Amino acid sequence: MGEDKYRDEVAIISTPSRSQRYNDDHMVALEVEVPETLHQVGTDSWFQVGVVLSTGINSAYALGYAGTIMVPLGWTGGVIGLVLSTVISLYASTLIAKIHEYGGKRHIRYRDLAGFMYGRTAYVIVWASQYANLFLINIGFIILGGQALKAFYHLFRDDDHMKLAYFIAIAGLACVLFAIAVPTLSSLRIWLVISSVFSLIYLTIAFALALKDGINAPPRDYSIPGSKINRVFTTAGAAANIVFVFNTGMIPEIQATVRAPVVDNMLKALYFQFTLGAVPVHAVTYVGYWAYGSSSSSYLLNNVSGPVWVKALANISAFLQAIIALHIFASPTYEFLDTKYGIKGSAVAVRNLAFRTLVRGGYLVATTFLSALLPFLGDFMSLTGAISSIPLTFILPNHMYLIAMKKQLSSLQRSWHLLNVVLFSVISAAALVAAFRLIAVDSKTYNAFADL
Repeated sequence: MGEDKYRDEVAIISTPSRSQRYNDDHMVALEVEVPETLHQVGTDSWFQVGVVLSTGINSAYALGYAGTIMVPLGWTGGVIGLVLSTVISLYASTLIAKIHEYGGKRHIRYRDLAGFMYGRTAYVIVWASQYANLFLINIGFIILGGQALKAFYHLFRDDDHMKLAYFIAIAGLACVLFAIAVPTLSSLRIWLVISSVFSLIYLTIAFALALKDGINAPPRDYSIPGSKINRVFTTAGAAANIVFVFNTGMIPEIQATVRAPVVDNMLKALYFQFTLGAVPVHAVTYVGYWAYGSSSSSYLLNNVSGPVWVKALANISAFLQAIIALHIFASPTYEFLDTKYGIKGSAVAVRNLAFRTLVRGGYLVATTFLSALLPFLGDFMSLTGAISSIPLTFILPNHMYLIAMKKQLSSLQRSWHLLNVVLFSVISAAALVAAFRLIAVDSKTYNAFADL
């Protein structure tokens, strides 16, 4: 199956195909049924894909990194960690991008690539891990949307009538409406421009107000809070958060939308993401921590001071951008459901609208409920990084690349990739323990549906 077959594909039939892989000089059939997709494939420019990737890292999550990364790690650990994460994440992302057409087949889903290379068990494990990753990310986006709305509300009303859970419910409803209106990832086009404008607004305002506060404030406390044992766990949790900053765990799904030549264009998109696209998140994180020190919030707009209308604009922009960003990370789930149930044709057909309303609405209702039940954003970032972001971003790409390119790699290069597999496996295990501990501690401190 050559590259030409996949060039500029728009709609593909939904007949399942059996995945195969190369084993030395012959083909070995694997018991993995790989469904084709009814979503668009190979239609987007590298620049549009680069904007999609940059939208993810400059989402409203970026307003929390001063509190969730810099506070537990301090200046030295935080800056070195973020810079290293940028470089290593780019490297790992390029590894998975380069094997998108491994074995002469275009792999449009992460699980398809895993099944092609490892077999049925890996297919299922990667599928479960990736969807858990995306589900936790979407929980975070709805919590962020709720926090932004709550902050907006309290700029004008100083009362406790509206709890965080109510704002999370409103954010969830907005996400449902958007999921109904926008059928596929490629359909985002104009919304990506709007999302970029929203990101620019809240990041610029957060940066400017934090800079003003930092210039006018007395000396800040930059010491790392907590006892020695607590610092061990918060450091491990922060390491998972650092991985979470730059990685989606869905590179093959995003690469599926890019035009041929798919590898070259995806590499361009990744270089855009990790250069120009990464500047805002670094800037607002460092300035936020510089301005507020160890008192930096997990939602930076709660720290800043300035004109009410300016802060209101930033908060409502963060709320609206969270809705668009969630749609990006929910798109693999939507693609699976649409393909499974044969949802094709006009996006405004009654059957298709009803399906998106019921199925996507049900998914987001469950997500919203869990967001309101346990609204501990920093903890979910740590858990997401440990469970799936680290394995999907660092462990699997290194091992997959090692298998795909083993004949071209020197013994030193093979040892390097194996070292990465082992090192990040240890980091993932440590971060997982830390994340569960943080959630357990916060669950004892706060009640269900806590008004944080």
